[in-house]
Amino acid sequence: MIAIISIIFIVGYLAIALEHPLRVNKAASALITGVLCWTVYALMGAGDHSPSHQLTEYLGEVAGILFFLMGAMTIVELVDAHDGFEIITSRIQTTSKKKLVWIVGFITFFLSAVLDNLTTTIVMVSLLRIIAPEKKDRLLFAGLVIIAANAGGAWSPIGDVTTTMLWIGGQITAGSIIIQTIIPSLVCFLVPAFIISRQVKGNAVRREDVEKSRNFTSNGRERNTVFWLGIGSLLFVPIFKTVTHLPPYMGVLLGLGVMWVITELIHSKKDEAEKGLYSVNHALRKIDTPSILFFLGILISISALQATGILTDLATKMDNSIGNIKVITMSIGLLSAIVDNVPLVAAAQGMYSLEQYPTDHFFWEFLAYCAGTGGSCLIIGSAAGVAAMGLEKIEFFWYMKKIGWLALIGYLTGAAVFLLQHYLLT
Repeated sequence: MIAIISIIFIVGYLAIALEHPLRVNKAASALITGVLCWTVYALMGAGDHSPSHQLTEYLGEVAGILFFLMGAMTIVELVDAHDGFEIITSRIQTTSKKKLVWIVGFITFFLSAVLDNLTTTIVMVSLLRIIAPEKKDRLLFAGLVIIAANAGGAWSPIGDVTTTMLWIGGQITAGSIIIQTIIPSLVCFLVPAFIISRQVKGNAVRREDVEKSRNFTSNGRERNTVFWLGIGSLLFVPIFKTVTHLPPYMGVLLGLGVMWVITELIHSKKDEAEKGLYSVNHALRKIDTPSILFFLGILISISALQATGILTDLATKMDNSIGNIKVITMSIGLLSAIVDNVPLVAAAQGMYSLEQYPTDHFFWEFLAYCAGTGGSCLIIGSAAGVAAMGLEKIEFFWYMKKIGWLALIGYLTGAAVFLLQHYLLT
């Protein structure tokens, strides 16, 4: 059974990677892979366990991520429909591609720590469509956004789901994780950003004329109201989670609901045709549904590997064969580029107790860095990468060729800085 499920996952993974040569949408490959993995488990290896019950448990976590993604994407589309991002893009006066690399990179890095890497990626990719409308430039900037968003999320307890898991689990504290990982995470972003800044030349052509031709009738007051309401809704999510301890998607859905009511009131006096473009109904039609289904397929595939114990067995074998905790942690980070980092960190939390490695131990903090940034090495290795892949139709092998090696260099350099910092301060 284990061998069959592993083969199905590998074949499905290859089908996703070879989406364009095969001319089969990656969402279809992901959905088939996920369902087949669970089917084999249900028919051949469930034993005393109820696969239906297990799937229901995992689907609760998966649904939380999907609803969060849908809510955040809808909020961003609603802001964009009201031309709200002009408030930011109008303040970015430079058209120099080199300067834009650093502006986009630093905004993404620090915004990701406040929001999270997934939401930040959705927002920044939307901004890139105005700042860098040329497809070639925009893809390169999108790759930078993925690296910067994952690096920025790694050093904040609310910036990445794995760091949040370790924080909630008591393995790390907020103050310590920020102090110990902010410099390595910054280096992880700065090195690729420097290389990209050396690759780009000339000026970007802004999309101002295209934006004006869209004939928006929203006035400045409406634009400002919706923009700040949207940003406030996204910033509210980590606060809501901290106060209520409810999943992040609840905060996003609350924010979306409030925006829905307010935008309906703002445009209540307009006729149906005019206010249709500014409605949540229109925004929901514009979000990339195939990307959400792709996300669903990937996550249920990973949950099948977790339910069958494949991931736990892999972690145990690494522990027994490698032994060195630093090498194991870096391997987990690189493995997270192939397999979702959430179950990997969950497996590590189950393998190593707080008695063995107490709160704020080197291992937990290094794990937070590695699991948060290692996924940037492949386009489907992180939530940020999957979101950007769906929004910009980024090809798997293009990312591997153009961005993956940059992410790997940044990851290894940041890890080296983390280890050096550890040795110097202990």
